[in-house]
Amino acid sequence: MQFGTWVRRFHPAPDTRTRLLCLPHAGGSASFYVPLSRALAPAVDVLAVQYPGRQDRYNEPNVSSIAELADQIFEAVRHLDDLPLALFGHSMGAVLGYEIALRLQDAGLPAPVRFFASGRRAPSRDRDERLHLGSDAQLLSQISRLGGPHVEMLADPEIRELVMPAIRSDYHAAENYRHTPGRKLTSPVTVLTGDSDARVSIDEATAWDEHTTGPTELQVFPGGHFFLVDQITPVSGLVADRLAHRDVGRRGAASAA
Repeated sequence: MQFGTWVRRFHPAPDTRTRLLCLPHAGGSASFYVPLSRALAPAVDVLAVQYPGRQDRYNEPNVSSIAELADQIFEAVRHLDDLPLALFGHSMGAVLGYEIALRLQDAGLPAPVRFFASGRRAPSRDRDERLHLGSDAQLLSQISRLGGPHVEMLADPEIRELVMPAIRSDYHAAENYRHTPGRKLTSPVTVLTGDSDARVSIDEATAWDEHTTGPTELQVFPGGHFFLVDQITPVSGLVADRLAHRDVGRRGAASAA
């Protein structure tokens, strides 16, 4: 199967019966999901999206609109219908996953068997955020406070110069995103959040229940915005279990991991 420039596979899973498409956070890249891929292989075929403007796609222009980015990713992955498909998105990636799932439904294609929304408030819960208009120093300060992976590398001026355009573009996309009221997923939704994430309150995470007609559940993990980094073992265990038992979840369910 050809994936083009958009999708990376880190671990082969030739005998799998389920595929998981992962979408990174703002400023992130496909390699963020290597630990999750390693933990789930070979039972799950984990694919990760590589956005333009970073790593091996550095010379391609950034896309600063969630709608445009979702359109492009949808066209790149719509052919992934040979296996049941689940979506996992973290932070900005959760919004993209939501929009891609809606596009799959609108096109009459199979809906995701489950959508994992991680580290992001529900689409209907807007915040007036304008970090994309701030200075590089302000953006870097925010990233540092959030504890992003490899944040120490941004102390290198050459690396900063390389990655800041993608970070700013992604923040522009995420902060200007507004969902279209009235549209809902049909997929089961598992919401994952950190118990000390300043960017997502429990109420904002619970509100994902309003965006699907399927069952929902909320799983709370120790940690902040990037709880995934330290909680990869329980998170991967949860994902594996939910993909193996797809009927798990009920509307409004919540638990602490």
